[in-house]
Amino acid sequence: MGINVGRLENQLLLMSAERAPGREFCEAISELARTGRFAQLRDVLPGIVYDELWERYQEDAGAFVAGWRILAQEMRQGFIQHARQRLTTLTRLQPAGSGSAPPAWQEIQRALDGEQNDLLRTAIALELLELIEPAVLRATHLRECVVASSSSEEADRYLDEATRCYFFGMFTACAVMCRSVLEEAIKQKLPAGLTRLLRTRYRNTATLGNLLHEVNNNLQMTGFDADFPRVANMVNDVGRKAVHQGLLSEDEARACLQNAREALQLLLRN
Repeated sequence: MGINVGRLENQLLLMSAERAPGREFCEAISELARTGRFAQLRDVLPGIVYDELWERYQEDAGAFVAGWRILAQEMRQGFIQHARQRLTTLTRLQPAGSGSAPPAWQEIQRALDGEQNDLLRTAIALELLELIEPAVLRATHLRECVVASSSSEEADRYLDEATRCYFFGMFTACAVMCRSVLEEAIKQKLPAGLTRLLRTRYRNTATLGNLLHEVNNNLQMTGFDADFPRVANMVNDVGRKAVHQGLLSEDEARACLQNAREALQLLLRN
């Protein structure tokens, strides 16, 4: 049975509407403010929320009452959109001293969410739904990475993270994790003598570039496939760009991931 993502989104919005804060909340604030009973809100709102609302009410009582009446009409759509903006503020640096106080809806949302966090849950669910179709398309570009021998649990976890970062649009993180996959896999396959040399030479801090330099100089000792250093170096170059030069494009991340998988297949042939 096919999955209609748009239908899932509509169903989610309907579910959120059932439990999202209703008009009554906004209308109650507006009515209490209009009739001079604003102080009654002190017992039902957190102190920081009450103080901010009181300050805004004192600045312009008429605009405050009218604003909450309008908000009552836009409650569901507005509060879900605000919840998504709230997510964005959690993912980015917020400048201090900009002269603008945090908008009232942020604290109001926290008060309305209570312990259930339904608004925040809806916002996260909507964002994840939007990732589905692009992730499906990116997944079609890959095939299973079949290897003759295993590496380590840590290498598998790195590859899992790198691949999921690519699926969900975190392209720069994908390339960084690809470097980590190869670092771990190489360390697991190095001969004991070369491992001891690397520990001494790099004081247990060898980067992927260091490892590939030593592998290239000791290729016969390692027994690695002759094509491995070339493919692995392409991964290292993109990963280094991700760390030092800026954000990567989707095409760059996909190429890096595919090269990392090819390098693993060459490394783990026997």
